[in-house]
Amino acid sequence: MKTALTASVAAIVIAAALLGSGWHSQAYADDPATAASRASHSPDGASQALRRYTLQLLHIISREAGANKWARYWQARAHCDIPPAPSDALNPGNDASPLDAALATLNEALCGGLDRRLSVNLGDYPTLNENRTVGLLVNEPESMHGYALIVGRFNNYIHLIDHLGRIVHSWQFEQWLPHAKLLDNGNLLVMIRQDDGRRSIAEVDPDGSIVWIYTHPERLHHDFLKMPSGNVLMLARGIKTREEAVAAGANPAVVPDEGMEYDYLIEMRPAGSEGGDIVWEWSAWDYLAQDFDPTKPNYGDPSEHPELIDINFLAEMPHISRQSDAWDWLHINGIDYNPELDQIALSPRQYSELWIIDRSASAEEAPTRKGGNAGKGGALLYRWGNPRAYGHGTHADQRLFWQHHTQWIAPGLPGAGNILVFNNGYDLVEDPPLHSSIEEITPPMNGYAYRRAPGTAYPPAGDPAWSYAAQTPADFYSRIMGSTQRLPNGNTLICDSTSGNLFQVTPDGKTVWKYVYPMDGDTPLKQGEEASLSETLGQDYLLNNNIYRAYWYAPDHPGLQKYDLTPGDTIELYE
Repeated sequence: MKTALTASVAAIVIAAALLGSGWHSQAYADDPATAASRASHSPDGASQALRRYTLQLLHIISREAGANKWARYWQARAHCDIPPAPSDALNPGNDASPLDAALATLNEALCGGLDRRLSVNLGDYPTLNENRTVGLLVNEPESMHGYALIVGRFNNYIHLIDHLGRIVHSWQFEQWLPHAKLLDNGNLLVMIRQDDGRRSIAEVDPDGSIVWIYTHPERLHHDFLKMPSGNVLMLARGIKTREEAVAAGANPAVVPDEGMEYDYLIEMRPAGSEGGDIVWEWSAWDYLAQDFDPTKPNYGDPSEHPELIDINFLAEMPHISRQSDAWDWLHINGIDYNPELDQIALSPRQYSELWIIDRSASAEEAPTRKGGNAGKGGALLYRWGNPRAYGHGTHADQRLFWQHHTQWIAPGLPGAGNILVFNNGYDLVEDPPLHSSIEEITPPMNGYAYRRAPGTAYPPAGDPAWSYAAQTPADFYSRIMGSTQRLPNGNTLICDSTSGNLFQVTPDGKTVWKYVYPMDGDTPLKQGEEASLSETLGQDYLLNNNIYRAYWYAPDHPGLQKYDLTPGDTIELYE
């Protein structure tokens, strides 16, 4: 151990002489790919890239003696496997500067003797890929580096990890619900369960202190977001009595005694540290159609009113009996906002569709179905995924099955303006085998409206703009939950929720990064272990490392500038 420590100290002294004042926390927070990309904009770019790379490596190796040696080894090993700069900059024979050559030599020496330097016996873990069951499993050069925010569903931790699986920040809450988003100001937007069962949306700082909170009298659920205006958009759920549901044209034969839930949106302008002003609302109950009871004012043929919601759709579809639940008949599980269009995307799980509505309609205009940029108030502007839901097509035309995380691809990203959705695959046409997929579609825009030929379903009807399914389809199946995100290099991040599995795929479907969340409830897993089974869901399962959603953030994301981002231990244990 003394020899390893001496070698480490000597390496640090040499590096300090070479690197001068470059030793600071932010330097080694930059990952090698980011450093290399910055190199081309500087006269001594290769040296700067190598400097950052070397500082990261030295930080891992020289951490306090109490740090887990296997965690340090695997972190350093993964780091060494990533080239810090173009190969010619590392080759002293290719006109490299003296500093480049010295750094390349130092890195080669450090990476070549990691086991001796950290006093580990490689016989205990002979092969990385064959012995790892959790944490980072795949990290190919085509992967997109950055940071992932992970919220475990069965523990009270929120972890921010780098692309090598190292913790850079974490939070611990007692009553939060498993969903959080990093804001541009560095705070988190989270959902909290109160002691009385009510739910709150809260903004918390990096230390976990609440800086703003709103508690709603009814049930907040599933999704929320902060709009560019600073307002907070929340998804809530109310209850209509059985009598109210029947008065709205619901078939009384399927309406339960306790009535029917319905989903609605609240947009709030925060004020102070608690609450604020509700500036806009949207309720699904304002846009109902039905062809069951001709005595009701909303009676009509739903196929002639695709802008409205057929309240009896599920009851009339025996093929999808597994989805039919007159109590929870919509189950909207995701929202997104497009500031360029001033529109909102919704993901009603039970209808296996995505919906677009117009936020530009004022609070007064929306329920009248008039006004707004598209002139339809808050009625549906576009819907896709299951044309049977509005009287067009058959089960064979259905494309979405219990989908989650409907979103627009943001400007500046490959596929910008398209819609990306996690298609869970529950109740697929070709059932079995059940499998999930990611679908990207190009919406048929017509100004602020969407094209549709009279008497037909909304396009696209054929192949999507892009899709992903596993090579063996059943290998990727999450019946519930799930998320996806387009990354700047064209990769797509996928969260297979039920198995706690995050992975990146390239446009051609190659998996280039894979991370298995190494928690079993509240307990970190040891390398070689696997999460236990929480419950079975028909042909699916739910593991105790379950994740509701995960989000990826670029190193230059404004919200990350509030954090040190010094790499720490991995979540998983090695001893």
